[in-house]
Amino acid sequence: MSLKENIMSRLEQFIAADTNGYRKKFLNLFIKVKEFTVSQIHDMLSEEFDVTKNEVASMIGYIQSKVGILKSHKESYKSPTVYTVKDEYVAIIDTCLRSVSAV
Repeated sequence: MSLKENIMSRLEQFIAADTNGYRKKFLNLFIKVKEFTVSQIHDMLSEEFDVTKNEVASMIGYIQSKVGILKSHKESYKSPTVYTVKDEYVAIIDTCLRSVSAV
């Protein structure tokens, strides 16, 4: 299995486990925002869903470590971590969101 197929498979599993809709919204925000902190994504998600900062941080951690479509950096020791979607995976996220939604 190629790297992109593996990433698609893991993203599809992540989306399929979405019981309340916020995982899809979470991934859609990645496509639109592309660069964010945990607090920024939490603020956007909490407008629509009852989600904690820890849940958001956990989802970001999973996507970064298991799926591998995010990169992170810090400007300084005290600044929050900024996550960025790797450009080559934006289309894969979009494809996975459409394919799982269609099922």
